[in-house]
Amino acid sequence: MSLPVMLFAAGFGTRMKHLTADRPKPMVEVAGRPLIDHALGLAKEITPPAIVANLHYLPETLLAHLAPSGVKTIIETPKILETGGGLRNAQPLLGDGPVITMNTDAIWHGPNPLHQLLEAWNPTQMNALLMGVPPAHALEHSGSGDFTIASDGRLTRGAGVVYGGVQIIKTDLLAEIEEDAFSLNLVWDKMLESHTMFGLTYAGKWCDVGHPDGIQTAEALLNTDV
Repeated sequence: MSLPVMLFAAGFGTRMKHLTADRPKPMVEVAGRPLIDHALGLAKEITPPAIVANLHYLPETLLAHLAPSGVKTIIETPKILETGGGLRNAQPLLGDGPVITMNTDAIWHGPNPLHQLLEAWNPTQMNALLMGVPPAHALEHSGSGDFTIASDGRLTRGAGVVYGGVQIIKTDLLAEIEEDAFSLNLVWDKMLESHTMFGLTYAGKWCDVGHPDGIQTAEALLNTDV
């Protein structure tokens, strides 16, 4: 079984400072490859029926880069729609079923997190399944975590694991949000109330590349043994 993949690639990348003055953040290079190519490589390993990327800031560069890859693109205009609005806007390209969503500003080192999510996905009891990273293995990220994972895998908000930006999520609840632009946190809140939001703990390491210092750390991580 595989599922369509949504790559979030519309952000402004303001934390990247001068590096995103002339390019969108997903085109910033780590180890000689644009960030989006690292994410795309993981996505293609699961042979999804479709890969979709949403674009907004300086979209022409990404359009040209992704054109040979078979990735479907959708430009958010005139305003950026955030994660929830962006996913809902892309639904015509993704279909009505569950979707894998993936941030494009992180480097994973270890097992493919998409494989792990697919193996654990149970649509009869889950509305979402998030990949969490222990804080000690979440490089260039501060804080004690975003979620606590219970013994049965259910999530609550609080210290425990850092959300790594990869999940499987059902899209039914997107229609209940009135705003055009909104965070997936609004959908997660509904799932948390119904106790249908689950999490996994990643077995490898993960690096946030949302700011310039993350590039060197991510490159060093890629050069280490798993």
